[in-house]
Amino acid sequence: MNIADWKIRERGRFLDMLRERNAETLLEIGSGPGRDGQFFQEQGLDVTCTDQSPEMVRLCREKGLKAEVRTFHELGFGDGSFDAVYGLNCLLHVPKRELKGALEEIRRVLKPGGLFYMGVYGGKDSEGVWENDTYEPKRFFAMYTDERLRQAVSDVFEVLYFETEYLGEGNPHFQSLVLKA
Repeated sequence: MNIADWKIRERGRFLDMLRERNAETLLEIGSGPGRDGQFFQEQGLDVTCTDQSPEMVRLCREKGLKAEVRTFHELGFGDGSFDAVYGLNCLLHVPKRELKGALEEIRRVLKPGGLFYMGVYGGKDSEGVWENDTYEPKRFFAMYTDERLRQAVSDVFEVLYFETEYLGEGNPHFQSLVLKA
């Protein structure tokens, strides 16, 4: 599976920010099979992956990654355990009423001043099963306008970076954020 150029660019920007801060530890949430976790590990970071799917955790472990079955609301690590958290295309599956709690849990496991990368699809304000989803069964998505997403994360984090990527007429756009604990 190819990774879109803009996702590679955003991941690289985040890595540059981590290097500037001499970050050593990174937690990837909603890691799926661990493609991004593997990238960060190859760049010298001590990576731990989490996913709610035991199958995805197994695939991460096959890649030599530390991985645990966890949810966004109960990450199960001590306060201030990580220099950084990376979450690509995962928090968009969290119901809006639960987002603040998930963000607070992410902040809890970050060291003071730690960075959180959040990449989600949005642009329109919507919540529910997305009928245009290419996966079966179709999945739940919570999408935000840029302004509403900025407001939602600002309750918990300082926004250092917020960029969008246009993905064509009729499609949601991609929202890329770097947040500071």
